[in-house]
Amino acid sequence: MAVRIDGVRGLTRRRFLALGAMGAAAVALPFPRVARALAYDLPQAARDALSSSPLVYVSPLKRDGSESTCHGEVWFVQDGADVLVVTAQDRWKARSLRGGLERARVWVGDFGVWTRADGKYKSAPTFLAKVSFENDAAARERVLGTFGKKYPAEWGKWGPRFRDGLADGSRVLLRYAPIEP
Repeated sequence: MAVRIDGVRGLTRRRFLALGAMGAAAVALPFPRVARALAYDLPQAARDALSSSPLVYVSPLKRDGSESTCHGEVWFVQDGADVLVVTAQDRWKARSLRGGLERARVWVGDFGVWTRADGKYKSAPTFLAKVSFENDAAARERVLGTFGKKYPAEWGKWGPRFRDGLADGSRVLLRYAPIEP
């Protein structure tokens, strides 16, 4: 028997409860990119710089919030507001994450090798990020394709290294998702 609920014809109590349960389940589903996009919007200067820069500079943040002494310039690609980089699994970017340092500062710009940049990259647009390992195979393939388009002159040499390294575990893909300062 169809009971009218609030004047809606054909909406039974069972359908009403089922729709409510589906709505609650949909809210509880993990939508990390949507949640991140809603949680923090990058400053305009950082967005602009990400669209044109070939490099970002990264420094893990210690537990007390201070920057690590490890800094480095690195190739990157974007996935929404997130920055993705490939690094050897035994390098400091991956080791720091495995050691529990899940936050980093990211500067956007091209100042050359950081040791010769005399700290100039620290004047570049910046943001804080939560760092995680990106293990999704589809994301890896998409990112490798994007790297190839962004760095075509170097991709003949580095493409196979990135692809093979990600396949055999000697390299990892890191995701830097912007967070509020």
